Formats: sequence, C-alpha cells, structure tokens
Amino acid sequence: MEILNLDVLETLYASQKEKTLFGKWIHFAHISPLIDKLSDKITTSVIGYSENNTPIHSLKIGSGSKKILVWTQMHGNESTGTKALFDFLNCFQDSDNPTINTILKECTLICIPMLNPDGSFNYTRVNAHNIDLNRDAVDRKAVESKLLRNVLDSFNPDFCFNLHDQRTIFGVEGTKNPATISFLAPSEEITRKLTEGRKQTMNVIVAMNSLLQNCIPNHIGRYTDEFYPKATGDNFQKLGYNTILIEAGHFPNDYDREVVRKFNFYALIQGVYHIATASNYDEYLPYFEIPNNQKNFFDVIEKSANPSEEKGYLYVDKVVNNKLITELQLKKTGNLSEFLAHLTKY
Repeated sequence: MEILNLDVLETLYASQKEKTLFGKWIHFAHISPLIDKLSDKITTSVIGYSENNTPIHSLKIGSGSKKILVWTQMHGNESTGTKALFDFLNCFQDSDNPTINTILKECTLICIPMLNPDGSFNYTRVNAHNIDLNRDAVDRKAVESKLLRNVLDSFNPDFCFNLHDQRTIFGVEGTKNPATISFLAPSEEITRKLTEGRKQTMNVIVAMNSLLQNCIPNHIGRYTDEFYPKATGDNFQKLGYNTILIEAGHFPNDYDREVVRKFNFYALIQGVYHIATASNYDEYLPYFEIPNNQKNFFDVIEKSANPSEEKGYLYVDKVVNNKLITELQLKKTGNLSEFLAHLTKY
C-alpha cells in the first residue's frame, strides 16, 4: 500500500487549488466556466438535465482499465466535495506529475460534478421536486437519480466515490475532536455482512485514512454502516459497484470548509491513486480501527452557573435574497455536560 508524500501533495494542492471556488454556497454558475476551460485531457459531455433544465455534466479522464465513478453534490447544500473535485481536476493540467500520470495510465474516471444543480442553487438537500437523491436509488423518481443510474449501468465502474458533507454535530469517538473527514463502506443488506465488495471498499478507505492520520490525526471518523434500503451507496454496493463515501466535516474555525476542502482533496487523490496502483485489496481490517462518528457537538454552548440552564446552539444556513446567511439557533437547553462545543461561552 503506497501512501503519497504529504509535502508533495501540499505543493500540488497549492498550485492547483481552484481559487474561483470559495465558501459553502457553490452552484452551477460557479462551475460552468470551469468546465469550459478544463484540460484537453478531460472529455466533457452533458448527460442530461435537472428537473429545472440545468445541464448535468460528465467529465472523462484517463484510458486505463480500472474504472472509477465520482459524483458530488447529490445534496445541493454539500459543496466541499465539488471544490475538492475541481482542485483534483486541475491537477491533470500537470503532465510532469508522476502521480497524475499513473492515474491517467491505469484508470478511466468519469466525474459528475454537481448531480443536483437545482438543490445547489437553492442551497437545499433535496432537488427541485423535494426529493432526496440519496434516498431515491430504488424508486428513481427524480430525473437526476435516473441519470446517475444510467451512467453507472453504462460505465460499469470498479469503484465509486460519493462525496458528501456532514454536519458540525459529529465528533470522533474517544477524542474531543470534531470529525473533519469521515468514511463509510456501505452495507449491502441489514445484517451488514462483510462481502468481498465491502472488504475491497474498506481497503481503499484504509489507504485514505493512513494518509490523513499523518496530517490530521484523530480527526477522522467512521460513519455508521446501518443499512438504508433506499440509499444510493447501499444499493450501488449491493449491485456490485464498490462505493466509498467521503463525508467532509468540521475543522476548528473553518465554517467555510476551506481547510477541510484540502483534506477532502487529499483523500480523493490518495484513494484514486491507491486503486491505480493496488495489485489486491486484501488489507481491510484496519478499517475497523477508525473510531466511530458520534453526535456530541454543538457549534456554541452557553455555560450557566446552574448546569440545568445551559444552552446549545447550531448554525443554520439558508439563502435569502440571493445571499447565503447563517443564523445561530437554540437547539437544546439543560445539562449539556455530555456535549462538546466548537465555541464555549461563559
């Protein structure tokens, strides 16, 4: 298992970070000009249109036998993966980088940036018809769900990367740290059986975790593998398409998720490079050494002389008059001694 050099990655990221993308509200108007100017090593096409008739693009990279499908923003208000994906795509302009050249030679990637452009514009989890695409893998009521499944069936990938954001409520079990990046190898059925496909998925996660532990130790969590019958990752895994979930979370003082974006980039490039170079996917047991996510954080806790009067707040984002605004909302009152806070007020 070859783990990429962090110093080399840091230099690559600094040179290829897409500086036009910033903050949490990323929608189609932000990525459209970036798609138009992508490297000639990337083939672009429109695979269809959203419920509100916004184009959804497919970006094809490489010519190798190992096939990888990546998509972002199936939840419109989860944009960190989209930023990290364009940072990753920019790397293919560098023809002298051995990591990138290995990926180009060994892999064929299809990337779908922003599967849910309508939800991205509205800054909502759901699409224009109020459908959660991540719970629509079976019914496929949404046009966006149909498009993703069409690409899956026609491309027949060996691995999929499903890029999400998770809320600031998650911490890493056994620590006082927020879960900055969390991973999941989805279950295929209710017993959470360790199938060969899940083991292979876990192996890729082991490689990504090994890299991230070198730069953000004890900030990486493992998302619950409870089986969700209608979820995308669970169903793709069940169909035989190894599916890796990367959940970008919170890092101290990083509410724009610009620091986490870099770690998301690191995870993505390490995961793809591992698939490009791996001769087998046997090493999976260290996956279970990754601590569980736990819901134990508030954004702000107000302490009180009377512990029963403590107050826990979370930030809530929404678009108003074409601007993203953030409000601090009270979520819980009482003794909060079992919770942690990103900011504590006395």
